Amino acid sequence: MTHHDWDHVHEAVKVVRAAWSGSPRIGLVLGTGLGALAGEIESAVVLPYPEIPHFPRSTSVGHAGRLVCGTLAGRSVMAMEGRFHLYEGYSAAQVTFPIRVMKEMGCELLIVSNACGGLNPQFRKGDLMVIEDHVNLLGVNPLIGPNDDRLGPRFPDMIEPYDRKLQDQALQVALEANIRAHRGVYVAVPGPNLETRAEYRFLRTIGADVVGMSTIPEVLVAVHAGLKVLGFSIVTDMCLPDALEPVNVEQIIAVANAAEPRLGAIVRGVLERLPA
Repeated sequence: MTHHDWDHVHEAVKVVRAAWSGSPRIGLVLGTGLGALAGEIESAVVLPYPEIPHFPRSTSVGHAGRLVCGTLAGRSVMAMEGRFHLYEGYSAAQVTFPIRVMKEMGCELLIVSNACGGLNPQFRKGDLMVIEDHVNLLGVNPLIGPNDDRLGPRFPDMIEPYDRKLQDQALQVALEANIRAHRGVYVAVPGPNLETRAEYRFLRTIGADVVGMSTIPEVLVAVHAGLKVLGFSIVTDMCLPDALEPVNVEQIIAVANAAEPRLGAIVRGVLERLPA
């Protein structure tokens, strides 16, 4: 993050503020499994990414590419409908630029979601996982480069990247709604290929419960910026090396879509319980 990024953040914020007078408390990255929430945001102001200065353009299938600002569960939110992935060719700075904008707009909490492969044999396809911790195997970090102290500290602490109280709250909401949810460790790899059997064994050995290709860059920037973070994964396929089947993308999307109402219910429940 250089000084010129600071200017870019302010240019983007100016455009969002001109279009929307709200003061958001919560930023949402509506990855796989939370896309439908965008439609539930009330009195929404919708800004396509190309209209916001310095926002990357979305190339991913199933990602809309719009910033949706308004009210969800009675809370003022700004939501990214569609995220950016490193495998699309974006830099870590581009992927995380919207998080800087959320922080500058006044957000205090970031909620992220993703689709992932299940490594923990106790998990099942369609289960939800509250992210407790992560392992970054992306090989990149959005905080590399000169540090701008206005944005955050040079060496941010990762002792609790995902807020423990909010994890508990999410699991409590799931329990009360009779939704199957776990707590676990997310590992991110660059992709876009899926892993080999040997890689799945390796990832399980280093303590990961699920594997995906996103989320960690946004979380690193959120922690750097002083935001609280709550993260969710939808287990869209099982990656058990000794019972591996070829991936069917249509089936993965179907599992994610089926899980969407459950994940949406948990997020709404967590938002409703936040202190006003």
